[in-house]
Formats: sequence, structure tokens, C-alpha cells
Amino acid sequence: MGSRIAARLLAAGNDVHGWNRTPGKAGELVASGLVEEDSAASVARAADVVFSVVTDTAAVEEVLAGPGGVLEGLRPGAVVVEMSTIDPAASVALASEVAASGGVMLDAPVSGSIATLEAGQLSIMVGGDEAAYERVRPFLLQIGPKVMRIGDNGQALLVKLAVNNTLVAEMVAFCENVAMAEKGGVRREAAVEALLQSVVSSPMLQYRGPFILEGNMPAEAWSNVDLQQKDMTLGLATGKRLATPLPTSTAANELLTAARGMGLEQYDFSVVYEVFRALNGLGGRRELGQS
Repeated sequence: MGSRIAARLLAAGNDVHGWNRTPGKAGELVASGLVEEDSAASVARAADVVFSVVTDTAAVEEVLAGPGGVLEGLRPGAVVVEMSTIDPAASVALASEVAASGGVMLDAPVSGSIATLEAGQLSIMVGGDEAAYERVRPFLLQIGPKVMRIGDNGQALLVKLAVNNTLVAEMVAFCENVAMAEKGGVRREAAVEALLQSVVSSPMLQYRGPFILEGNMPAEAWSNVDLQQKDMTLGLATGKRLATPLPTSTAANELLTAARGMGLEQYDFSVVYEVFRALNGLGGRRELGQS
């Protein structure tokens, strides 16, 4: 996701400096004009607006506050736009560290897939200072057309976790009911097409629903089981902290655990269909074709 975001910022004509934790991964972006730096601190020294997109809370803490991190090079008054999906409470704590270093941090998680981003339809939610939000909003609109300030620091992440809980629950419901139709003798292709043409369809199901058909699993997972369960675990922990029951999300998360138990963690989370195939006795595990 981070490389695609950088590509859109470059395409919009910005001077973009970048660093990746994995050496060599920025080659294509460098060819498009990105100035590659040797550390996150070097990126921060070169920019008034710093974007961060990494895997989890620990990675964000390392990139921002660790040795060679953003805080070492942060310019006075700079805005850090942290776009990873992490623990909201940890994000609030990091925003305080950024403020103590003379900057402002916004949490700005995205809603959508790589395909959504490349189609220019990504949605971005923002939490944090309103003036800082207005300052970086033009850049965010270059990444995606739907940008919304939710409220204070951490609140955009809270909504992002709610979105991700809902995504998995929706996909699980879709898969279990296609499996029911298939077990009753309906061709899976017909069941998928009918559901996607019905009132239950959604943008997410329109692009992910076909993944459960033969040969349609993408070669590069848009969000694999491990990554999606990381987000759901954060969401469930947040619900527990807020004393908010999340029974549907809890049940959906168990299907991700089952997929991991079947050795399917590297596939897009739509692979939960294989769990329902197994539960319904629809045959052994398929060889998952990839397009």
C-alpha cells in the first residue's frame, strides 16, 4: 500500500523522498522520481509532511521513535501522517511524542484495497488537529477522493477497526451462504453471481466475491489472513477495553483462525470459503489457482 501511495504523490507532481525498511524495494519508485533516503530520520529532515505506512504497532513505534526514526529528523512544525492500522491508544501516545518533538501527528488509516487505491477510489479517515488536517488535506486528496476528518487523535483508527471488523463479518457471511447453496446443488458460479446482483452486494463483495471461484485467487494477496486477523485482534481488544460486545466480529475472527489452521494464512482472507467447503464436506482442500 505504501509504495502505491508514494506513486500517486509522485504522479501528482510532488517532490517525494522515501525510505523502506526492506532495502531495494523502492527501485521502481526511484525510477519515477523518488529520492531514496537512508533512514526515516533522513526523510523527515527533507520534508514538511511525512507519511508513514507500515505493518503494525511495533513497526510504527520503531519507524517513528526508534533509532534513526522520524523523530530524530523531524522539522519544527512538520506534520506526520501515520496511515498504518494500529492500536488507537498507542497512536495517541505516539502523537504526544511527536508533539513533544515540535511536530503534529495525524492518524490517517485508509479504507480500501490496492485495487481501490489504483482506481483512485481510496477512502481516508483522519484523526487529530484540525489545522494540521486542513494543511495536508490537498495531499490526501491526491491519494484518494474520499477524505474525512473523524475527530481527535486515535478516533480515525477506531473507525478503521470498525470497518475491518465489518469487512470480515461480511465476507464470512457471503462465503457460508454460497457454501450452503453449493451443498444444495447450486453451481457455485451461479450462487456468486446471484448474490452479487442482489441487495446484499457491496463494493467489497463485488471485487472480492469472485475470488472464491476456481482460478480466481489473486497471486498477491490484497490482505492476507494473517494481516486481516491482526486488524481484527486490535478491533476485538478495543471492544474489550471499551466494554463493547462484538459477538459477530468475534465469530468471524474464528473463521480466520480456522483458515490459519488449514495453512491458508498467506492467501487473501476471502479464502475462508475453503473453511466452509471443509465444514460442509464439499471435498478436500482445492489447489487454489491464481490469476
